[in-house]
Amino acid sequence: MKRFLLVVAIIIAMPLVGAACGSGEQTADGYENVRVAHAYEHWQQGDQSKSPFILLDVRTPEEYAEGHIKGATLIPVQVLAERINAVPHDKQVYIYCHSGTRSARASKLLAGHGYTNIENIKGGIVAWKQAGYPVEK
Repeated sequence: MKRFLLVVAIIIAMPLVGAACGSGEQTADGYENVRVAHAYEHWQQGDQSKSPFILLDVRTPEEYAEGHIKGATLIPVQVLAERINAVPHDKQVYIYCHSGTRSARASKLLAGHGYTNIENIKGGIVAWKQAGYPVEK
């Protein structure tokens, strides 16, 4: 009985441990959905050109001009397949859009082209702003 309760406790605690560590959920499409706080922690590290990641904004140029995350590279999801070589294979790729739908599509596209370090920011820039994180115009 003790062994059974221990197993149940571990099963219940596993999602909580992942959330506390900032890890996300792996999708069947080959990318990970991560919380905005996880992406923000990496973003705070500074200059993305010197960091082991790229922040990819897949919204429209008009949306980007209204406000974006500092250091983000704009490649709208509609042209991502054509510009896929602009996304480095050797860096972690954090992808965001307005709310998470287009970035999930972009994440799936990148995974289909052999990218393995893809993290889709759940909730997009809406979640980023709701968390009080800065944007620039």
